[in-house]
Amino acid sequence: MTATAVPTRHTPFLTRALQADTVLTGGFGIILAAAATPLAGLLGLPEPLLRWAGIVLLPITAFLAYLATRPAPPVRGVQTVIAINVLWTVDSIALLFTGWVDPNPLGVAFVVAQAIAVAGFAELHHMGLRRR
Repeated sequence: MTATAVPTRHTPFLTRALQADTVLTGGFGIILAAAATPLAGLLGLPEPLLRWAGIVLLPITAFLAYLATRPAPPVRGVQTVIAINVLWTVDSIALLFTGWVDPNPLGVAFVVAQAIAVAGFAELHHMGLRRR
């Protein structure tokens, strides 16, 4: 038995949400990967955490770009992005409560702000799927 991708009906809202997520995720990934050392000092977060978070975002950006350029993004692909965004959000907040890191107040604000942004994209993608 083979699985087939179920395309969504084309919705400009979903496409624009995927495009915006692509641009911001890619930019954020590049900044984290390239500027991990100065950001670590500024935020009180470990440099390897910032660098690897940035590196992890690069293939996610490629997947987002793929979905954003489809005439009708596959439902499962968008659902995968939603799941990744929810996981990223939960892990980001959990990071602050586990004691694994000890960021300064700016670092806490940074982690919370990016978690809120990522959760917002998860909701936008979910809204886009509901509009199909």
